[in-house]
Amino acid sequence: MPKEIDSTIFHTYDAERAGNSCSCGKHASQTAHDDEQQRQLQMRAQDPEQLGNDVVEESVMRALFPQAEQRRDFLRAVGINTARAAIASMFPLGALQAMAQEKNGAIEKKDLKIGFIAITCAAPLIMADPLGFYKKQGLNVSLNKTAGWALIRDKMINKEHDASHFLSPMPLAMSMGVGSNPVQMRVATIQNINGQAITLHVKHKDKRDPKQWKGFKFAVPFEYSMHNFLLRYYLAENGLDPDRDVQIRVTPPPEMVANLRAGNIDGFLGPDPFNQRAVYDEVGFIHILSKEIWDGHPCCAFGMSEDFVKQNPNTFAALFRAVLTAAAMARDPANRSLVAKVISPAAYLNQPETVVEQVLTGRFADGLGNVKNVPGRADFDPVPWDSMAVWILSQMKRWGYVKGEVDYKGIAERVLLLTDAKKYMKELGQPVPDGAYRKYKIMGKEFDPAKADAYVNSFAIKRTG
Repeated sequence: MPKEIDSTIFHTYDAERAGNSCSCGKHASQTAHDDEQQRQLQMRAQDPEQLGNDVVEESVMRALFPQAEQRRDFLRAVGINTARAAIASMFPLGALQAMAQEKNGAIEKKDLKIGFIAITCAAPLIMADPLGFYKKQGLNVSLNKTAGWALIRDKMINKEHDASHFLSPMPLAMSMGVGSNPVQMRVATIQNINGQAITLHVKHKDKRDPKQWKGFKFAVPFEYSMHNFLLRYYLAENGLDPDRDVQIRVTPPPEMVANLRAGNIDGFLGPDPFNQRAVYDEVGFIHILSKEIWDGHPCCAFGMSEDFVKQNPNTFAALFRAVLTAAAMARDPANRSLVAKVISPAAYLNQPETVVEQVLTGRFADGLGNVKNVPGRADFDPVPWDSMAVWILSQMKRWGYVKGEVDYKGIAERVLLLTDAKKYMKELGQPVPDGAYRKYKIMGKEFDPAKADAYVNSFAIKRTG
């Protein structure tokens, strides 16, 4: 009888994974295990379809048998081939592993350049590359790691990138001509919700009350970012004027930890994995997760120009489906460790896998001697709610980035592609929510998108008059 061989990168069907010296029990240390998986991952990157298949099979196996001992017992009892057949009989692996291409017409532009910043917020658009989701849609995507958000903006305006990872406020600002020449942008999906934090230097462990922060220097990744608006909101709710009582500096995310270490800043409200990296490097601690300011807030988005959508409708649809497929996979907590493994390598985040895994699983050290368990620390709900755009516009008005009357509803609906998102989510068999404008609770205060100006005027600290 021929020997059954488990050829998957994750050793999904290896019954002898013992979890002793490393997670599979076959290496002298966890470091040796990680190095071997990294080599295999790089080899698998040459065959994105097979890598995608491996991840799907591992996800299904973990969902069926959450405990390692259960998986081992099952595999020892039935063997690899029977296990694969049994799983295939219960789950449509073939359907999960193959995405149908658009039936309405040919892809207008197959070779695409997509810009991204190396942060966990970009997980869906990043993982769609090594897992083969773009290729399954007939696209040949080049992911271009970009140094900062101003460069992301400029490359989109100059059409050097076909589509891009954005901070959610950026397409609104770009479309309005705030901070740059006006170019109409469209938001296909929200890349992530939550997933940020206020991180302080370890020397400030005795200053947990924001009222003690007068004179502090903070970093945010860009003016037109949720980080800037959430930090301003948090400071103002605690009685600090963000323009007078502290300094807020724009700093590219990869430089935040170095600036914290050097003492150039006292803290930052920034994207992960850099909050967790500051803890890992023992230079910072997590003061508060952004989830605790506004649970479910948008952070990053995926989008392109209006011209690109009009000129390449089938390409646009294929991109939409690829990223939505990745978002659905990233949203499932059972897949978070696998997602961390896929996006951590040098070509993408270039971060220790353990740092990324702590962020995505929500089980993390906070730098204060605690291990926290917050499953929703980062999440990947792709729905681009129009009400999210209205809140962002309200904060742009509150802090003086825009003046005069703001057509909240008109701008939101010209930029966010909510109808298209619902259409493609339905095609992919994903749950489709109702409505377009939701109310939110932010630090206990309700935001009604139908009353945006009243909301702006309700704040004592603002720059409107």
